[in-house]
Amino acid sequence: MIELHNVSKTYESKKGAPVEALKAASLHVPKGQIHGVIGLSGAGKSTLIRCVNLLERPTTGTVKVDGQELTQLSRDALNKARHGIGMIFQHFNLLTSRTVSANVALPLELMGMRRAEIQQRIAPLLELVGLADKANQYPAQLSGGQKQRVAIARALASQPRVLLCDEATSALDPQTTGSILELLQDINRKLGLTILLITHEMEVVKAICHRVSLISDGMLVEDAEVGDFFTAPRTQLGREFLNDFLELEPPRELVDQLEEQPGPKTHPVVRLAFSGDAVSTPLISRLARDCGIDVSILQAKVESIQDRTLGLMIAELMGNAADTQKALDYLQQHDLTVEVLGHVQRDV
Repeated sequence: MIELHNVSKTYESKKGAPVEALKAASLHVPKGQIHGVIGLSGAGKSTLIRCVNLLERPTTGTVKVDGQELTQLSRDALNKARHGIGMIFQHFNLLTSRTVSANVALPLELMGMRRAEIQQRIAPLLELVGLADKANQYPAQLSGGQKQRVAIARALASQPRVLLCDEATSALDPQTTGSILELLQDINRKLGLTILLITHEMEVVKAICHRVSLISDGMLVEDAEVGDFFTAPRTQLGREFLNDFLELEPPRELVDQLEEQPGPKTHPVVRLAFSGDAVSTPLISRLARDCGIDVSILQAKVESIQDRTLGLMIAELMGNAADTQKALDYLQQHDLTVEVLGHVQRDV
């Protein structure tokens, strides 16, 4: 449904030097999928999503939505194609002088639709987003979550096939964010809408996305099913996002003692991610028994990632060099991800 191929975007800075906001980005989002793009501030997320509907025209590359190559369309044809691409923003962008109904009606008025047809379309949309009783109120009378629901209804007014979400929950509190994400899921199921959202919040990705891409310095550096991304991110940045989200880091006093290379009296400190059958398998007790080492569990937790269960642990493997290496080899052979965080010196 959405296909970006080698899309780049270069701006000219105030000093006249070129700034590459997007670098040869390629992305494919199948019909009916919710796809998240996550990254730090300034990574290129907003530029990427604005290239999908050509609010930002790519410097190079191609953009296809529902089979149409948008960069090749005339101005009139592009405006028509945009009717099939809804968009919602972080700060809602509602007109304060218009009622809820009038805000939702705006894109239909711009399309030249007759008043009677507009009224027939508005009521079901307000029902869908849970605002049937707010039709005649103004934005100033609404909460942040209600304003975003109006924005979603407005984005759906032209019956788009694609919905773009530009940090749509960033201005909302956690409880309201959850309700908006549930609404987006409901819309995705009921309407078969393809949703591309950008966010810096891992909780958003975890809650509703089928697939996620990681963007850094204008480049898409990782792309995976959400379950795979949470259980085994392939990049260092992906691991940092995951660790920040899960808040699973070794104690600060231990971090200060970690050495990068093993020594004659050091023991490895490892971060383990269990998924699948490994979550319910007593691997740690078997590890201690079969490898002849002691295992000190420093932190551990279990997370539900959509239809998967993810177990996480930070542990110190204590034994002689041969036994700890045997233990590391043992862990690598099973269905879990092993990351050696460093080595700590102990007298045991």
